Amino acid sequence: MAEKDVVRHVPWRDTGATVRVLPAAGVFGANASGKSNVLEAMDDMRYHILHSFRSGEPGGSMPRWPFRLEERSAAEPSAYEVEIVLDGVMYEYGFIHDDERVIEEWAYHRPKGRAKMLFHREGDDIKFGSVDKARSRAAQDLLRPNALLLSTAAAGGHPQLLPVRMWFARNMHFAHARSRANRQAFTAQMLDDDSYRGAVLELLGAADLGVVDAKKYEPDPSLRDRLQRAVRIITGAEDEPPDGASLDLDELATVNLIHRGQDGDVEFQVSEESLGTLVWFGIIGPVLQALESGSLLLVDELDASLHPDLVERLVHLFQSAETNPALAQLVFNSHDPALMGDGTAGRLLGRDQIWFTEKLHDGSTRLYPLADLGPRKNEAIAKRYLEGRYGARPILIDGGFADAAELVTTATP
Repeated sequence: MAEKDVVRHVPWRDTGATVRVLPAAGVFGANASGKSNVLEAMDDMRYHILHSFRSGEPGGSMPRWPFRLEERSAAEPSAYEVEIVLDGVMYEYGFIHDDERVIEEWAYHRPKGRAKMLFHREGDDIKFGSVDKARSRAAQDLLRPNALLLSTAAAGGHPQLLPVRMWFARNMHFAHARSRANRQAFTAQMLDDDSYRGAVLELLGAADLGVVDAKKYEPDPSLRDRLQRAVRIITGAEDEPPDGASLDLDELATVNLIHRGQDGDVEFQVSEESLGTLVWFGIIGPVLQALESGSLLLVDELDASLHPDLVERLVHLFQSAETNPALAQLVFNSHDPALMGDGTAGRLLGRDQIWFTEKLHDGSTRLYPLADLGPRKNEAIAKRYLEGRYGARPILIDGGFADAAELVTTATP
């Protein structure tokens, strides 16, 4: 049900067979309906794959964020699974874990079309397929109950498993409010690179923000040293070399934007900028990185503080085969129904690129695609969504607003 020219065909077998993928998907729904949690879950999977071996401790726990509004559900394990295509080969990888250990983990690939096991783990029992036997045994010897085999084997350079781990490290990025300072610094670094500078300036100019350049200021080196020493003391690693400290201090860097004035360029501090300007500047770097490398970009609240026209142009960068030849993908959540389309020609998102989250009576989230509701090709989706035809809208209590106002006004002397 995708719109014309949106579906991409990715080769995944030596016979020339392809898998159909979409370059973008938007998640819509009411506040507190779980939109952000959809993206957070994907980022949680990435976290465990990248860090469970190096950051976990023997006998330690496995951090997770289960559904907490029902005791039975909170006790259930967390499960993750993904399919990716690397160099023409499809991989299937997933794992299940609770607060203490990995319960199950598996990895398969399809070099000739049929699934072949790389490994399957159930607790301490691991079965390996046609993989490097020596590296597999070495990884098994190092494996802890609270670490993923993929993370452990990749740390040892396992040739069949390292590419999957590296995909999560290089090809999956999450842009959310907490990472805005780091993303601004990343965009500023791109301005120092001649291969990116032109593209960054083009997107700054296209947004009509008046920004013509940026400067990144690193924190005082002595401050870095003191903070790194504090981290080593807190973590009990005071005697280890400074390179062993794990604190990421990139967020201490500051970025000032340069505006063009009538009498020359003027440098503005972050505190002097509008939130919309900072949001746009912070998203430029990750967007350009994704388009160049063909990676997956997750964006929480894409429309926050941005004009709808800017949001539409950004999504179109991923939708267009001309501006997205490397097959990058964008997954975002939003409150803007205009992105769904009004039924006219040239709809931005296809019917199978729109997903909804709905909060159920017990506080859990139901995630479902618009395509399951059978919309017509020219259906005015935005209008019908606002009318409540697809669900995923808040149930507001009008009397509550009026009662609150009355309580305030009557209490005022």
